[in-house]
Amino acid sequence: MIRSLIAGSLRMFSGSVARWQGCAPELAQRVYFANHTSNLDGPVLWASLPAPVRSVTRMVGAKDYWSVGRVRPFLACHVFNAVLIERKKPTPEANPLVEMVQAMGDRHSLILFPEGGRQTSPEPMPFKPGLFHLAKKRPDVQLVPVWMENLNRILPKGEILPVPVLGSVTFGEPIRLEENESKLDFLIRAREAVLKLRQH
Repeated sequence: MIRSLIAGSLRMFSGSVARWQGCAPELAQRVYFANHTSNLDGPVLWASLPAPVRSVTRMVGAKDYWSVGRVRPFLACHVFNAVLIERKKPTPEANPLVEMVQAMGDRHSLILFPEGGRQTSPEPMPFKPGLFHLAKKRPDVQLVPVWMENLNRILPKGEILPVPVLGSVTFGEPIRLEENESKLDFLIRAREAVLKLRQH
């Protein structure tokens, strides 16, 4: 119940419209990968999914951000069912790739931001290799590009209170890692798949 209430509040609060341009919202196991400009990106993308899909989709978040205070850990654990990864000092015992693969299991999807952190540039920064390694480990999983529009204006970096601006979440056509495709070629192609969804 609380998850549905928060999802509805996030959609209303962000004014975000979900656009499914290259795939339908279904229960196929997926990695939704998107540009990243705001701390709202993960929660709003999660809230944009239909309830049955949302219930099996886990947001990947930075442990150093989502473990602070009381509200963030509660939301991460009890609402978003987040996979919290160590992004500053990963160790062999806390390998983000291993944690993400384990978190997916045989039924869960993930929300991932391949840039590795929030950016202020109008275009996504080059993607870090995590998406490539995840695609190699789980070739059976659909990789769905997503473009997040205006979320940085709703909750600018460093601000606490939101500004009412309409946002959008556009889901594109799934991609896969091609046979013998290099890491660099794949990451460039994945980034271009996200950029292609940008509204002009």
